[in-house]
Amino acid sequence: MTELADYSHLSTVYSHATDHIITGGKGCELYTTEGKTLLDFTSGIGVNSTGHCHPNIVAAIKEQADKLIFSQINIVYNEPVAKLCAQLKRIMPEALDTYFFSNSGAEAVEGAVKLAKHATGKPNIIVLNGSFHGRTHLTMAMTTSKTVYRLKYPNLPAGIYVAPFPYAYASGRTEEEETVHALAEMELLLSTQTAPEETAAIVVEPVLGEGGYLPTSKGYLKGLRELCDKHDILMICDEVQTGFGRTGKMFAHTYDDVTPDIMTMAKGLGSGMPISGIAYKSELGKKWITGTHGGTYACNPMAVASAVATIETLVDEKLVENAAERGEQLMNGLRALRQKYPCIGDVRGRGLMIGLELMDGDKPDSTLPDKVLKEVYKRDMLLLSCGIRRNVLRWIPPLVVTEEEINRGLKIFDEALGAATCI
Repeated sequence: MTELADYSHLSTVYSHATDHIITGGKGCELYTTEGKTLLDFTSGIGVNSTGHCHPNIVAAIKEQADKLIFSQINIVYNEPVAKLCAQLKRIMPEALDTYFFSNSGAEAVEGAVKLAKHATGKPNIIVLNGSFHGRTHLTMAMTTSKTVYRLKYPNLPAGIYVAPFPYAYASGRTEEEETVHALAEMELLLSTQTAPEETAAIVVEPVLGEGGYLPTSKGYLKGLRELCDKHDILMICDEVQTGFGRTGKMFAHTYDDVTPDIMTMAKGLGSGMPISGIAYKSELGKKWITGTHGGTYACNPMAVASAVATIETLVDEKLVENAAERGEQLMNGLRALRQKYPCIGDVRGRGLMIGLELMDGDKPDSTLPDKVLKEVYKRDMLLLSCGIRRNVLRWIPPLVVTEEEINRGLKIFDEALGAATCI
């Protein structure tokens, strides 16, 4: 490693999927110092929704940098944040008409929980098994997808309760049976561990992210909405990873035709610039006491300008529709490979958020993903794993991905499976 590429002083707490050093990127491709071109089907874990260095995003950042790099929202307003509110109003469910901005997904979740506690006057939160909500102390307490995310961080905040996520493939139930079971378990939790009168909100990912790229079973979100209304509990949809077209709709909760009281957003909102936020019903904000929440870099003009350009690009270039079309192509291709490779179990997802379970007979294979990923990386494609059973490969191409690039990715994956002796 040359002196210019000395990473020895970088913290070792970061995990690394590969040792590639990147010099640039365009669309679905990344370029390395070794002259390789990598097909990026990770999107920076769902961040680069418009691909790498989309010209619209680059132009917006450059233009804003010439005008104003930073202003503090508690002191002055800036012009880009008004534009972002207007763009969000175009694409949000009508009821979610008020926005608070921050920097990371974890900050958005923290803000959503703080709002829920103020609005309801209740202390407790319910999350679902397999969830990932962040790495701060509160969001670690809310995260149940892997023990490593909370390993040796004792004394996490209390008042967090966990209900089962509907997982029909693992339970052997039908989708309908799984929905009934999961909702019944939620009612049981409310009658045995945290009473409705002390439960501020239920936080749900419409598609489980780190837990396995698992969509909620049919009717679950609608049933959860009815349960929340019945018990006067707020419904928070964590759309940090699913939002902004990732699932083939602008927001994943709309698949079940429900509207949450609060929604978190981040990742795909800024095309790589650090920005997150929450959208919520304005009546809730009447009970959120001014000055009790904030953040130094909230509404950063550079990040906000990138978010404005991102939403415009998603709409104008029909990238949400492309996610649905290319997602169907990818899903069909992966299901076709299942006929060739018995190790492929479930293939599920929405849009360009697809999970593939690797199995050893009727048992999850937690060792095979690393073997397959090693072969994928040899072939200059980037892919990641996830899942509470440690056996899921997740597909997250940028929403600009083409038909040819999907076919290219499927070909590489076919070769990698063969090399990993999956037949």
